[in-house]
Amino acid sequence: MEPSITGLKGTDAATKQMLQGVVKRKKKFDRLRMRHLVFLWTSMLYTCAWAYYVYRSFENADSMFSVFSGISESPFQLFFLLLAAAFWGMSKILFDKREKAEKEFHALRCEIIDKSKDLWKGESWKDRHLVFEMMQKEFDINLYHENK
Repeated sequence: MEPSITGLKGTDAATKQMLQGVVKRKKKFDRLRMRHLVFLWTSMLYTCAWAYYVYRSFENADSMFSVFSGISESPFQLFFLLLAAAFWGMSKILFDKREKAEKEFHALRCEIIDKSKDLWKGESWKDRHLVFEMMQKEFDINLYHENK
């Protein structure tokens, strides 16, 4: 558990576990977002480089059919084409995982916001803004409003 969450006063163990869960999901979402961006940019740059290579290789081609037949006859060109497709496919897979992680993170964050009246009762209600400020400052998690 995060040391800043463990050291919270006026917060019970169940609330600390919920806060730890939202931090864990935020880190997972951030990690997947970075992986997706890396694969997306790699896919774009690789596809542009491959398209330039094809352009230079078949610069004197008479028609598009001759370019396509040249690509299909060369095992290296087919390999490079399949590699570009694999990059784009992996980018799509990571995008879907990122979207799922974002939904999980947002759902748990909204649950904490909805249940804040039950999680902080009595005297701890007055100190809950300290918890919210700590979560905002250290983990960039907004618990004040449900909007992203």
